[in-house]
Amino acid sequence: MAPQYAPSLRSRLPLVAFLLETVFILLFVFFVKIEQHEQIDREPDSKPFISSYAEFQDIHVMIFMGFGFLATFLVRYGFSGSGFNVLLAAMAIQWAVLMNGFLLPQRHQHHRREIHISMKSVIEAELCAASALVAMGAVHGKTNPVQLLLMALMEVTGFVISQWTLRTLLNADPLYSIMLLHIFGALFGVMVSWVLHRKGINPKHEKEKMDRNMGLFAMFGTLFLWMFWPSFNSALVYHSRERELKLTVIYGTYLSLAVSVVMAMSVSMLTSSKGKMNMVHVQSSALSGGVAIGVAMTAVHAPWIAMAIGFCAALLSALGFKYMKDQMLFAFQCHDTCGVLNVHAIPGILGWFAHLIIRLASSESTIVMRFAVYHICVLLITVCMSLVLGTATGLLLKCSFWRPQQDRKCFDDQAFWEFPNLVVHK
Repeated sequence: MAPQYAPSLRSRLPLVAFLLETVFILLFVFFVKIEQHEQIDREPDSKPFISSYAEFQDIHVMIFMGFGFLATFLVRYGFSGSGFNVLLAAMAIQWAVLMNGFLLPQRHQHHRREIHISMKSVIEAELCAASALVAMGAVHGKTNPVQLLLMALMEVTGFVISQWTLRTLLNADPLYSIMLLHIFGALFGVMVSWVLHRKGINPKHEKEKMDRNMGLFAMFGTLFLWMFWPSFNSALVYHSRERELKLTVIYGTYLSLAVSVVMAMSVSMLTSSKGKMNMVHVQSSALSGGVAIGVAMTAVHAPWIAMAIGFCAALLSALGFKYMKDQMLFAFQCHDTCGVLNVHAIPGILGWFAHLIIRLASSESTIVMRFAVYHICVLLITVCMSLVLGTATGLLLKCSFWRPQQDRKCFDDQAFWEFPNLVVHK
């Protein structure tokens, strides 16, 4: 007799997807226009199309191939890891274009109701989608695609509102506010995972494991992310006066990532009882330097500082994977599948702290206190909004209407995908 898997989503996923796409198309019809070349040429923060398109392609590869392959590390969740990544990213990008256009309009928009889509706005939308994919990592394998779609839309909405709040109340730099995506996405996802916690996966689900083949695919994802991360951090440095900053960001990100790789492998071997490296630790902690330097990049102007940030980020990330993940499950009943707290939240907060220290050290004594208060408020607003909205989203997704899979069918592709070779013929 064929095994019983998760309830069918035929009456849920197609309906939700059709409805959302219909709404998006109608909104694009009435509000979205292609930015004209003469508008681009008049803008002081414009740059050659070829250059911006190349950076867009780099980020595009990171979103769909980097995060997609990285999500295939579970032995029986490869289809879902990569497939749901594409579904979420495609939907989140469309929604982010609209949300950014309505709440964070470009300077040249004469009518607030008009959204001018440009290479810059698409890159910003992909960064917002990256934040949603970070959040997805915390609930990886424990939610169905309908829940993930709704979670992505809520996360993008919350992240854009967070940026709007920072820019409106604190006049925060747009480049700085959007790079807080790692902190916001990770904490948002962790709170959703905490609300949706399943006792059936304690202490570890029988299917939550990896093998050599899936680990290799996940390593491909890490390499894609690692190679293109300098573009991820520098793509929005547009202004012609910021050319020097752009080069500094690119070089600093590369050096920070390089140090992270070395430290991730070293700490993984050092903390192993058998003196061997753990592929999961290496895949994730090797990226922590890029996360940390992304938050601090506008303040880092010396190569050794970038390298020191990468050193500390990989150290904290690898130690967190080794000791913190299981303790969170035991103490707080919070299961973080991909360890996004260690890969994104902790390195992101480290980058925030490095940014604060560097600015305080280089500022005059008269404005030190003012900047410290401003900087702390930025983090508090980001953290509070992510925690509150993540909790609210978790409560929404906990509703049985969305037909979550049974505990024993978590981390299993057969709940959602066809496998003709496994069909039982009567």
